[in-house]
Amino acid sequence: MNMIPVANPQAQVSALRTEIDKAISKFLSGNVYILGSEVSAFEQEFASYLGALFACGVANGTDAIRLALMAVGVQAGDEVITVSHSAVATVAAIVEVGAVPVMVDIDPQTYCIDIAAIRSAITPKTRAIVPVHIYGHPADMLSIMQLAKEFNLKVVEDCAQAHGASILGKKIGTFGDAAAFSFYPTKNLGALGDGGAVVCQDPIINERVKNLRQYGWKTRYISDCHGINSRLDEIQAAILRVKLKYLETGNQRRREIGAQYSAALSNSGVIAPYTCEGVKHAMHLYVVQSKNRDALSVYLREEGIATALHYPAAIHQQAAYRIEASLVQTESIYKNILSLPMFPELSEAQVEYICQVLRVWDKD
Repeated sequence: MNMIPVANPQAQVSALRTEIDKAISKFLSGNVYILGSEVSAFEQEFASYLGALFACGVANGTDAIRLALMAVGVQAGDEVITVSHSAVATVAAIVEVGAVPVMVDIDPQTYCIDIAAIRSAITPKTRAIVPVHIYGHPADMLSIMQLAKEFNLKVVEDCAQAHGASILGKKIGTFGDAAAFSFYPTKNLGALGDGGAVVCQDPIINERVKNLRQYGWKTRYISDCHGINSRLDEIQAAILRVKLKYLETGNQRRREIGAQYSAALSNSGVIAPYTCEGVKHAMHLYVVQSKNRDALSVYLREEGIATALHYPAAIHQQAAYRIEASLVQTESIYKNILSLPMFPELSEAQVEYICQVLRVWDKD
């Protein structure tokens, strides 16, 4: 038996190969390679899908956070509140701006940023909050925006894992002052290389991002401010335009798979992902908790089912960003979390097999 992977971008490429080939062929027959019609069209289509006014394509998700922070006015020395439970890119982007990441604890059910912890961490130096919609479950944006208004703080949503997730029908990425998306190949909406976007509702912020992503240019070759080189490739935009059409059906399939896994685990003692009422989970990753995590991983691998750790260590525990902090919930889950296979192209036979294997597990 072939190992069932945790993610499989190639499966979607195979399913959409004809449309992707056509999109690439169209690009190759043109004569514009940087910030041309494909990027412009994708920006409009992605913004429309989210219910946002603007989307600005950039080189990757890390740059998207970095540029969004710069565009909303975060400067060197400012404090930015976020979580330690995320991909390291979240904190790396804050550091790249010259700001100080203040990492706080998470809600033990959703794994997203804890609202009370945000309030406790606010100081006169706090400038912004970067909530992470981890694994595809939205952070509590209604409470976060209320808190941000109370303290006059900016909010940049980290939506790298939450394409299509929503709260009460409103898409993630449309709550904050700006939002950052990644199109890394394994994302729900993934390119065939790097890519990212900054989404916002404010034309001034959008214009700043457009300038900042290309050397601070308003006029070609004339820098009005210090910017960087961070542009979404035309060819990746063309591929993303194809894939965007299938994002909703892909997300629905992910939720169906997740529901089957959760049913299989209902009597196992393994903790399945939680979804708040009124929330639509993007189910980017299906992450369980098991007090026998390592044994469960070995068991699944022996049965031909791959697993992964998202993530092996919290950011505040890593050498590059180590801080002394009391993040009890964050540190607790890192002993137990395990990601199971999750991508829309999993066949029903594969899903049923995984469920059968999970039903037999009784060591928790």
